[in-house]
Parts: sequence; C-alpha cells; structure tokens
Amino acid sequence: MGGGGAAKGWLGQMGFTKSGGSINWYPGHMAAATRAIRQRLKLSDFVIEVRDARIPLSSANEDLQPMLSGKRRVIALNKQDLANRNLMHKWVSYFNSHKQECLPINAHSRSSVHKLLDLVEFKLKEVMAREPTLLVMVLGVPNVGKSALINSIHQIALSRFPVQEKMKKARVGPLPGVTQDIAGFKIAHRPSVYVLDSPGVLVPSIPDIETGLKLALAGSVKDSVVGEERIAQYLLAVLNTRGTPLQWKHLVDRETEDPRHELENKPESVIKDLQNKGKKPMNKSNAYRVQDMVSEVQRTLCITLSEFSGSLEDESDLEILIEHQFEALQKALKIPHKASEARIMVSKKFLTLFRTGKLGPVILDDVPDASDSVS
Repeated sequence: MGGGGAAKGWLGQMGFTKSGGSINWYPGHMAAATRAIRQRLKLSDFVIEVRDARIPLSSANEDLQPMLSGKRRVIALNKQDLANRNLMHKWVSYFNSHKQECLPINAHSRSSVHKLLDLVEFKLKEVMAREPTLLVMVLGVPNVGKSALINSIHQIALSRFPVQEKMKKARVGPLPGVTQDIAGFKIAHRPSVYVLDSPGVLVPSIPDIETGLKLALAGSVKDSVVGEERIAQYLLAVLNTRGTPLQWKHLVDRETEDPRHELENKPESVIKDLQNKGKKPMNKSNAYRVQDMVSEVQRTLCITLSEFSGSLEDESDLEILIEHQFEALQKALKIPHKASEARIMVSKKFLTLFRTGKLGPVILDDVPDASDSVS
C-alpha cells in the first residue's frame, strides 16, 4: 500500500514526541545486551534476523547492519499472517534484488519454521562439512517474535534429534523486552548446531519520527514512551490517507443485516482467528461479540471517511477527520461518554484490534524502488 506522504507531513505538525522529533527508549539492559550480541556475532556462523513483516525496513536495527552485512544471513519476515500477502512477494523480490536472502514466516506455524530451518541448513551445507560445531544466532528488535520462533525451533528439534538435557522454553510476551539475556539451545548433532536466542535491542535513539511510530504501532517500543493516543492517531492517519476504510463499504451497505450471518458456517475457524494467542480459549458467543465489535469499528471508519469533505493532503483537515473518528469510535466501542480516560480507552482497544490482525492485514512500510539501498 502506498500513501504515506500526507501522513508524514501531518506528523511533523502534531508534535508526536517531546524530544525534538526523536524517540528514545534504551533501557539499561539493552546497552549491555547490544555489547553481548556484538561479541556473539563475531563467533556466529549464521544469523537469522527476525523482522516484522508489516515493517520490513523499519524493524531493522541500523546499528547492527554493518556487522550483519558481512555474515551469512537470512531475513525472516515474521508475522506474515498480519501482513498484506499481496505485497509480500514484492518485498521478497526487493531483498533478492540486493542479494539478500528473505523468507516470510509465521513463527507459530510448524511448517513455516521447517522451511526456515531447511533454508538455514542449505546455506550452511558447505560449512557443516568441515566444522564440528556451528552457531546460529537469532536476533531482532523487541517484539518481532524471536522467542516464539525459538520455541518452535525447539519443538522441531525435539522430534528430529535426541536431546540430552531439558531446554527451557524462551519466554514470550506481548511487551517488548521480555528476553533479557542470551541463551543457547542445542538443536542438532553431527555437527552440533546451537541456536542462540537474544534480547530485542533498539538503537539508542530513533531520529526518524515515522520509523519510531511504526515500531511503536507494531509493539516494538513500549506504548508509554510515545503514548497510546498518539500511536492511534498515527494509525488513523495512515489508514485514512491510504483509503483503507473504503474497503469496508460492504459493511455499510448491509448495516441492517446481522454481521454474524457469515460466521455461522465456520464457527470453529472464526473462534481460532479471533482469539489472541496466549489467552484463555474463546467460546463461540465471545467470538461473535468480538466480530460484531470489529465490524462496527470498520463501518464507523468507512462512514466517517466517506462523509469527509476535506482534503486528506491538508494537515488541518486530516486532523479534524481524526478527531471526529475518535468520537465515533468511542460510540462504536461502547465506551461511556463521560469516562475520564475515554480517549485512552478508545486508543488501547483500537490498537489491540490492529495488532491482533482483526482489522485486516497491512504493511506499513512502502516497498522501495529496486535502486534504493537495502538494510
């Protein structure tokens, strides 16, 4: 999807950050982890650099790219289920055109992780013939799914190879910064292959405001650093300038119908799609309730954008539209009118719907021209 230009100009006027347009989130453990990662990178035979498929460029750690460019590496675009599949092939072509191996994956899918391991083994085939021990390092910015990938690799390793000792599962959480040390997992014998997990690390300062907001929207920067409301405003700016809500016009056309009628024939798949990973199982009634809420949010955004008479390229007009959408979303999400934290509640619920893919797949980064440099 294109159309980031209007949003970009608008961001500069809204004062999204308080420190000169840069985003700074660099806890003490990140500095120590970055030093440790640099040391381990020198010893690693191969690197799996995990990035978020929704932000293939923005989720690269620029400080580590000089070291990574000289290593055998594959860029694993994780969370492909949340990204626009119609654009994934363009990203693969873009990276391939720069002689950089790239593979879209879903860390929770066994078959997807199998494909990644097969690629790693193929790339290491020559080295495996002469080295008794190999190190494969998994790294990336916070919350791109490194630990989920490690856990899936572990499960595959248990079925493939005899394991002498019990290996602890990597901790997985919705918040960035869950993994705070570097752990090694033996996944193969003859030769011995170790996969090194690592904590997610960012650069000390993110100077480009839009890159920072994309990282915050994807959950790689804590919400409190930027603020939920500002992140939600950015998401609305992107959706509006790209015309995304207009794709939900079919919901407006049949607003008198029960949106659940489409779900009756496939309740089990709906429940599976709607429930968040790691949460308690969702029953059919709750799944329908969530789907009703999603449909109402989509209808609301479609109606407000359709009725908008201003210019999306005008910063003031776009700001007015977003303010109107916040009010409409408060009603759609059934948040009490007099709630003292209404805007924050709207922002949190709206961001949750986006981050769990319920608003539909999206890619926030625009595919660069083939002549542009690659990270």
